[in-house]
Amino acid sequence: MSVHDDLTMVQRSLDDLRRSLGRLERQLGGGPEMRRARLDADHLRESVALLREAAATQGPATRPDLVTISDTPYDISLWTDSDDEGLGARDRHAP
Repeated sequence: MSVHDDLTMVQRSLDDLRRSLGRLERQLGGGPEMRRARLDADHLRESVALLREAAATQGPATRPDLVTISDTPYDISLWTDSDDEGLGARDRHAP
């Protein structure tokens, strides 16, 4: 499924949610809980609109270049002046 198809499916789901919230509001009234649910649904609609804009300008997703990490051991002299993390210095004892 393409990004456009996914965004369209999300938009349809949000449209269904908005209709369902409208029916609930008619049945339950417009208390603070209903107001919050409507605001949350509106924020989701705005976020999907922003995603749609970003997807239109971004184009297809590309994978970043892979970095090869060598299996050869590192030179031990790189760590001669460092402490063992959490264990303290080599010539001292832990309390």
